[in-house]
Parts: sequence; C-alpha cells; structure tokens
Amino acid sequence: MFELSQLRCFITVATELNFRRAAARLNMTQPPLSRQVQLLEHQLGVALLTRDTRNVKLTAAGRAFFFEAQNLLERAQMAALSAKRFAQGDIGAVSIGFVGSAVYEFLPNVIAEAQEKQPNVHIALMEMNTAQQQEALQAQRIDVGIVRSPLQAPGFETERLVREPFVLAVPRRHPLAGTAPVALPMLDGEPFLMYSHSAYAPFNELLTGMFRSAGVTPAYVQWLGSSLTMLALVNAGLGLALVPRCAANVTFKDVVFHAIELGEGVQSELHLVWRSDNDNPAVGRLLGAIRAAVAKGAA
Repeated sequence: MFELSQLRCFITVATELNFRRAAARLNMTQPPLSRQVQLLEHQLGVALLTRDTRNVKLTAAGRAFFFEAQNLLERAQMAALSAKRFAQGDIGAVSIGFVGSAVYEFLPNVIAEAQEKQPNVHIALMEMNTAQQQEALQAQRIDVGIVRSPLQAPGFETERLVREPFVLAVPRRHPLAGTAPVALPMLDGEPFLMYSHSAYAPFNELLTGMFRSAGVTPAYVQWLGSSLTMLALVNAGLGLALVPRCAANVTFKDVVFHAIELGEGVQSELHLVWRSDNDNPAVGRLLGAIRAAVAKGAA
C-alpha cells in the first residue's frame, strides 16, 4: 500500500508538471522525488505520468488518481487535526448526570459557560438522583456527576461547588405566610412535605436529623422525590417544605418563601464528582468551565 508521503510527492509533481519545481517545493532533490513517484506507480500498477526531457504530463489514470489523491491527503490531514483537537478537549462529547434541583439556577449557567468555552463538544444531560449518579459513574455511563453528597470511594474525585441555605416554602393562605421572621419551633406540628430517603437521602437525613435535634416534630404528610413536586404541593396548600434557596427561582403564585435559621451546617450543597481514571480529554476542559460558572455566580 502506498504512503502519504508518496501521495504528497505525486500531487506536487502533478500540480507543477515539472520535477525540478516540485522538488524545490518539497525541499528535496529530484532523484528521490522521482523514485517516490515510481514506487507509487509500481504499487498501483499503472502509469500516472509520461515524462521526457522537456515535458511531464498526466496520463488518463493519473488525472483520475490526482483528484482522489488530493481527497485522501486532505482527509488524512483532517484526521490528524481532529485527533489533536480531541486530545486537547476542543471536540468530543461529555455526559453529565445531575440532581433535579441543580437545574433551577446552577446547571443552566454551567452549560452556557461550557458551550462558550467548548462549542464543538456535545454535552449530554441525564437527570438522576445522587445514588443513581454514583452507580452510573462506576459503570462509566456518565463522565461527570453533580450530586448532593460527595462520593467518598477510591478512584473518584470530589469537590464541593455550591453551598446555600434552605428556605421555608409556605402556602400563601397559611398563617406563617405573613409571619417574619419564622423560627424553627413554629414548625412543630405543622403539616410538612419532606424529601424521601430513597430519592434524596442526603436532604432527608440532614433535615429530619435537624428536627430531632431541635425537638421539633412536624406532621409529615408526604415524602417526595423532588423540590419541584414539593413546591407544587405547597402551592396547593398541602403543607410546608424546606427547599434549597435556588428552588425559589421557580415561581408559584401561592407559595411564599421565608428565610429561616436552621442551625450550624444545615445547608444545601452540590458536589462535582468524576472518575480519577477518566481519559476523556474534554472532561478536564468541562471541569474548568463548571468552576468558572460557579465563580461567576459567586461574584
């Protein structure tokens, strides 16, 4: 099979129709150039050029091969460029898992920042709870996870991205809707919507533990899997709920949000998680874009 260097030699001679000028363009002498073209003709089994002391002409086979050779050389150059760009993270694909509440404010900013910095990288988004993301990372179905609790396991990297307080969501017709400030003891005995342990274990454990420590016992009426569902039920008047502050960006006409002091360390967090052995070059660039988006949001 012929080599790319032979194609390059033939294309240059076919363009110049002169071995001396072609050799000068290729920064080589005429004998090795002539030898490369002869080897190519031998491997193809056809004459590509006719030569005499004055003229070089393309044969019919040479004219047909000239256009194909140009395409082959261009494709080879594009393949080399694509490989280089992929290795630099300029092109490719990245899959991101995320918890639903990240979409209220954080995730759109991240995607906008990533697409600005990596316009030729396709980003696939997959909504999953924290446990599902941990499983998907281990199975290498996603490259990066945005989760509620860090994945403390060998072979994984974790960093905290966002920490924010919880706010109290109250039905507009509830007596506490017009009360400010709201204190934690006021929630004792109130109908309450809580995150389920199966879908939102980090929030469930954090908030129910906080209530127990404070000696406050809400009347839990529903255990739910997303902040959006909880707010919809608050809007319907079914109970109160504690949700991350970013969830207040979702507008419901009959929901009032109040700041509330919950005690030391009772805050909502988002963590970035990825495999230490992930060899997708675009992931490193994406992590930088995510950090930049977080920094912009904090500014």
